[in-house]
Formats: sequence, structure tokens, C-alpha cells
Amino acid sequence: MFHIKYQHILYFNFLLLLSLDINAKQALVSKSASEKPPLQLASSYQKNIVIKDYWVSEKLDGVRGYWTGKALFTRSGNLLSPPSWFIENWPKTAMDGELWSRRGQFEKISGCVRRKNSDGECWKNLKLMVFDLPNQPGSFTLRLPLIKQLVQESQSAYLAMIPQKAIANHADLYALLDNVVKQNGEGLMLHLAKAHYQPGRSKNVLKLKKYQDAEAVVIAHMPGKGKYQGQLGAIKVRTTEGIIFKIGSGFSDLQRQQPPKIGSIITYKYIGKTKRGVPRFASFLRIKNKH
Repeated sequence: MFHIKYQHILYFNFLLLLSLDINAKQALVSKSASEKPPLQLASSYQKNIVIKDYWVSEKLDGVRGYWTGKALFTRSGNLLSPPSWFIENWPKTAMDGELWSRRGQFEKISGCVRRKNSDGECWKNLKLMVFDLPNQPGSFTLRLPLIKQLVQESQSAYLAMIPQKAIANHADLYALLDNVVKQNGEGLMLHLAKAHYQPGRSKNVLKLKKYQDAEAVVIAHMPGKGKYQGQLGAIKVRTTEGIIFKIGSGFSDLQRQQPPKIGSIITYKYIGKTKRGVPRFASFLRIKNKH
């Protein structure tokens, strides 16, 4: 009798350990899924660089997408739920890119990828525009043909490579910037040709825009006048430095009817600052999303 009870105790302990092991694994998976991917982040453009040392591409205004080889994550580590046909035949190689459709469509792109339950119809307009391979050794120049090869071999209509250009000098760089901005583009990205992929904020990747952007908290709504009577005229915001100012431009008609909520974080663009530190020519860009 003692022997039978002892066997039962051993079996119970085995089941308990198995349960703990499964729970530990589930917790580990849950934790890893919520961690931010080890992505390389761009620094601001520096005028003292040698342009010939860089590859230049357009800065796409989409949602950062990190493909692990099995799953698609945002920059913040949120697992996305693309339709199975969207990622069909994608390579098992980790890829860093931007989920994008065309210029000026950030809100639609962001709204699409954030939906957990949808028929996936909006994903038909998107592509992962690949600009790097995080786990591949060697310089950026050596990684470029590998990106091209992976995209071609996948034969996926939803996978593409961001075109990279060699630029001779600063004059040509700013001419390209002007052309991109005129076509409603956001700016340019510069990748140091000899650089390895380096997770975290890096000076090997630079972003160049015609304007600066920053974030602020909405603290009040100001009523509109004239054609905006009964709608939003401007929002009053507070920056991380504690500077309070108003933003009255950049809003669509719908956003003036349904303005960003008080307490929400918005992104705005500006050109320089006053002596008091107030952003000049500030214009609303978007409500900051959680990705």
C-alpha cells in the first residue's frame, strides 16, 4: 500500500513539474513577444559627413516592420496579424523594413496593421519595403545584393526592396530631398556603406528632413472661428521640456470635427525654435500610435 501511494506521489510531482515547465515556457514566449526587437535606429543628419560614403533612400512614412523569419513585429515589439497570404513564401531570414503603400497614407497604414480582427482586405495595399538584414554580417553594401536576392526568390507581391542610390555631393543630396518633398515624401535616409548592422541608436544611419518633428501632450482645445466655427481651431500642447504653445494647422476637416483627445500624445513638425524655445511654424502631423 505504501509503495502504491509513493508511486502516486511521484506521479503527482511529475505532473506538477511538467505544468510548471509549460507555464514557464509560456511566460517566456509571452515575455519575448513583448520585448522590443533589436532594431537599428537612425540619428539626425550631420552636415560634416562625406556623402560618397553613404547609400541614400527615401524615408517612407509607414509602420516599421520586423520580420523574424517566422513572425512580423512592430518597432515596439507588438506582434502583428497579417493574413497568411501576405507572408506566404517570405524568407526564413530576419528582415527590417517599413510597411507601406504610398506617400501620405500613414494613418491608413497604421489603422490597418493595428486591427486584430479584420478580413485582411486592407493588407492588399501594403508591402514590407525591406531596407536591411539585421542578422547578416558584413557591410551595408554587401547586404544590399542579399536583400535583392531574397525579395526576388520569394516572388511575393507583398515584399519589395527600398531603392538605394549613390549620391555624389551635398548639392545632389538636397536636390533629391527637394524632389521627394515636392511629391509629398517625408525625407531621406542615409546608410553608411561600410557599416555593420548595429542595434540601438546609431550614427551609421541618418535621417534628413526639411523640417524637424517632436512630440507633445494635448492639454486643451481652442474653438475655431470663421470657416472653422463650431470646430477645432487649434490645440494647446505641452512639450517634454514644459514649453506650452498652440498648433492650428495641419488638421484635416475630420480631425477638426474629432480632434485629438486631451491627454493624448501628438507628433508635430516645425522649422527651428524661438529664443524662448517655442517651435516655429508648428504643424500637426498625427496622433502618436502605440507601435
